[in-house]
Amino acid sequence: MTQWLYLVCGGLLLSSVLVLWRRELAAIVRLLAVQGILLGALAGTLAVRLDSIELGAVAIGVLVLKAIVVPGILRRVLRDSGEARETEPLINMTASIVAAALLILLAYAASRPIVRLAPSAETQAVPVGLAMVLLGFFVLVSRRRALSQIVGFLLLDNGIATTAFLITGGVPGIVELAVSLDVLLVVLVLQVLTARLRATFGATDIDELRELHD
Repeated sequence: MTQWLYLVCGGLLLSSVLVLWRRELAAIVRLLAVQGILLGALAGTLAVRLDSIELGAVAIGVLVLKAIVVPGILRRVLRDSGEARETEPLINMTASIVAAALLILLAYAASRPIVRLAPSAETQAVPVGLAMVLLGFFVLVSRRRALSQIVGFLLLDNGIATTAFLITGGVPGIVELAVSLDVLLVVLVLQVLTARLRATFGATDIDELRELHD
């Protein structure tokens, strides 16, 4: 079970790096769906390890929301926007991968006190969650398309959820449900906002919109 836990966490980290590497928006949305499956698998693995029925229910909820509902909304946004690629990120792909490697190293260095405080299979994987948070922030500040920035926000949220699962052995179900509903609400608002931006200005490039003046 421990090896499976580490395998799932490795998949979460790899999918986060691939989100940063890929430019095709459809591929990025698919990677986010895969990450939702892996996050649900992480919660399910912890539910088995801790023999927790409540955490098992949380795992199902996370799987439905993050692997099906949210990616479905993003696919609709992508279809309505007519955009296919993140054409000109603020930081090129080579520099982005180097930055991702540095952020992962930073996450592992910053997580050492937590691992030393309570060494266990779960805490050994905490750096993965922290790395996902840092990579989510990086996507937010380095991408120009609104959809890419939504993905960065969701990657950040997935990182926070991963860290919470690993540190606490699973957050209370009502807390995870409330947070997930908040995330779903934010994604729905961003969907409406993206559609209005596309209808009004013909694009969702954030840098181009900053150049507009009254």
